[in-house]
Amino acid sequence: MLCLIASSSPSPSPSLPPRPSRPAADRPGPGISAKSKFSVPVSAPRDYTMATAEDGFGDLPIYNLDPKFAGFKDHFSYRMKKYLEQKHSIEKYEGGLEEFSKGYLKFGINTENDATVYREWAPAAKDAQLIGDFNNWNGSGHRMTKDNFGVWSIRISHVNGKPAIPHNSKVKFRFHRGDGLWVDRVPAWIRYATFDASKFGAPYDGVHWDPPTGERYVFKHPRPRKPDAPRIYEAHVGMSGEKPEVSTYREFADNVLPRIKANNYNTVQLMAIMEHSYYASFGYHVTNFFAVSSRSGTPEDLKYLVDKAHSLGLRVLMDVVHSHASSNMTDGLNGYDVGQNTQESYFHTGERGYHKLWDSRLFNYANWEVLRYLLSNLRYWMDEFMFDGFRFDGVTSMLYNHHGINMSFAGNYKEYFGLDTDVDAVVYMMLANHLMHKILPEATVVAEDVSGMPVLCRSVDEGGVGFDYRLAMAIPDRWIDYLKNKDDLEWSMSAIAHTLTNRRYTEKCIAYAESHDQSIVGDKTMAFLLMDKEMYTGMSDLQPASPTIDRGIALQKMIHFITMALGGDGYLNFMGNEFGHPEWIDFPREGNNWSYDKCRRQWSLSDIDHLRYKYMNAFDQAMNALDDKFSFLSSSKQIVSDMNEEKKIIVFERGDLVFVFNFHPSKTYDG
Repeated sequence: MLCLIASSSPSPSPSLPPRPSRPAADRPGPGISAKSKFSVPVSAPRDYTMATAEDGFGDLPIYNLDPKFAGFKDHFSYRMKKYLEQKHSIEKYEGGLEEFSKGYLKFGINTENDATVYREWAPAAKDAQLIGDFNNWNGSGHRMTKDNFGVWSIRISHVNGKPAIPHNSKVKFRFHRGDGLWVDRVPAWIRYATFDASKFGAPYDGVHWDPPTGERYVFKHPRPRKPDAPRIYEAHVGMSGEKPEVSTYREFADNVLPRIKANNYNTVQLMAIMEHSYYASFGYHVTNFFAVSSRSGTPEDLKYLVDKAHSLGLRVLMDVVHSHASSNMTDGLNGYDVGQNTQESYFHTGERGYHKLWDSRLFNYANWEVLRYLLSNLRYWMDEFMFDGFRFDGVTSMLYNHHGINMSFAGNYKEYFGLDTDVDAVVYMMLANHLMHKILPEATVVAEDVSGMPVLCRSVDEGGVGFDYRLAMAIPDRWIDYLKNKDDLEWSMSAIAHTLTNRRYTEKCIAYAESHDQSIVGDKTMAFLLMDKEMYTGMSDLQPASPTIDRGIALQKMIHFITMALGGDGYLNFMGNEFGHPEWIDFPREGNNWSYDKCRRQWSLSDIDHLRYKYMNAFDQAMNALDDKFSFLSSSKQIVSDMNEEKKIIVFERGDLVFVFNFHPSKTYDG
C-alpha cells in the first residue's frame, strides 16, 4: 500500500513519481458516508425495452436502490410509460429509433440516385424555394412541394452526371412564412455555414458540403476502448493557440493533442464545435446544429482532429447543446417557421419557449420532428465524426419547467419528482441515451446538472435517465468560496471531505476543481486567485519563492489532487489550468475592443525552464500517471479515516492507496 502526503506548509511538498448565471450548489440527496461502500444490490433488470405502455412499472430496479423512490412510483411509472409510448410510436412509424436517428440522410441536402434532394420541415410556410449560387439566387425555377406533415422537398437531377449543386457552394432556404413575409434562411440541417469575416455582423450562408471522394477525410484509427475512469481534458479549439487569433482544428490536433497525451489524460472534451454566430457565447448559443464551426476549419479538418486523438489513444467527447438554441433570427432556428397564430415549430410557444436568463429559445421535446432533429444530431456527430460520446450542457434547465432559475435544491425528492419536472425533456434524454448506447455501447455521456436529480445516471432499463456520469458541480463552488472568503485556518476539513464525497453512491460523478466556468471574464483561474498579486513578478525560478507563491503553488496542486482522488469516479481539467494559467478568459467583444489577448493559451509559460509553471504541470502529469498505475479513480473502495480540524489534516483510502493532506498553513507533522 502506497501512502501519499500533500502539505500546504512552507516545507517543500513531496512530488509524486514522475511516471512509473447558475442555480445554487447542487444537493445530490444522500451522499456516501465516510466508510460506506459504493455497491448496492440491484435485482437483475427486466428488459423494459420490450414492455408496453400499459405496464404498471411497479418493479422498476431503481426501487431497490433507495426505499424513498417507492413514494414516487406514480411519477416513475408515468415517465416510463411516456418513454415507451414515444419509443414504440417511433418503431411503428419510422422503423425504429436507429432508423429515425438517420434523419440527416433524409433531411437537408443529400444525393439520392442520380439527383440532389433537399428536404426541410416548415409546416407553417405557404411556399418555398431552394436558392443559391447554383441558380444565381433565383428560386423561381426551383419551387418546392409540401407533404401532409409539413415537409418541403425538391429533387434536382444531376447535370451531365454531376450534382446540380456543387460542393462548397452557398445555398439558402427561401420561404413564404405564415405571417406573410418572404425570408431567406440557412437550411436547418446544413452541415457547414460560413460568413464574411471582413464584414462585422455579416450573416451566415449555408454551404453545401459534399466533397468528392478524393477530398473526403478517411478515418485511419479505431476508437480507443472506454477507460475504467475518464480523465477529461476540457478544451476550446478556437482559443487553444498562443497567438491572439482563432486557432484551427489542425493546429489543435498537431500542437495541443500531444500535450494532452503527455499529461496522461485519456479523454478530450471539445467545446464550441457546433456553429454559433456569436463567438463570445463560448459555443453555447448554437445557430447551426449540424454545422462544424467554420472559424476553425472545415468538417474534414475536424475529422482529422478526432482521428489524430484516436491515434494517440485519446477518446473525444463533444460538448452538445440541446438545452436551448440561439435567439438569433438571422442565422439560426429562431423565427424559422412562424404561422399566423403560432410561433416557431421547433420551440415552445409563448413564455415557455424562452429562457429568461440565457436569452435563448427552448425546444419542444414532445414534437415529433424536434425529436428527429435532435436525435439525428447526436447520430450525425457520432457516425460522421467518430465522437466517442457527449457532455450534455444545461441539463438542469431541461429537467425542470422552472429551469433551475432561482432554485436552491435542498435534496428533498419532491423537488425532483413532481409537477416541476419537464417529463417531455426527460423522455427525450432517455431516448437519446438509449440510442447512443445502442449505437456505441462504449459511449461516454456526461450530464451537466446542478440539481443532483436522483437516477439521472442509472440506465434507462432500470428506470433512470441513462447518463454515465454527472458533473460534481458543488466542488468548485466550495473551493472558490474558501479561496475568496476564508483564511487558511478557517477551512473546515469535514466540510471539504463532505463536499467531495456528497454524491449518490450508485451514480457516477466527474469531479473537477475548476472548469471553463471558473475562468471566464469576471472571475479568475484558481492559480491567479491564489497568486495574482505576485504572478507577474514572482514566478521566476531564478529567485527564491515568496510565501505567496509557495502557498499558491502548493494549494493549487493540493486542491486539484484531493478533488481528483476523493471527488468522484472521473476527473476533469480545463485547458491550461494544469499549469496554473493566469488571468481569465475574455472573448473578443466590443467591451474589450475586440481583443484576443485573453482568448488564447500561453503554453510557453509551462515550457520555459526557469518559470515555476512547469512544477504545476509536472504535478498534473504525475497525478494522472498515478491513476494509470493504481486505478484509484475507478475503485469502489473509499474510506475517509481522519478529518482533524486543529491540525488541518484529511486522511483517506482510495483503492490501494492512502492519501494524507495537510492543509495547515504553517505546521508540518511526522509519523
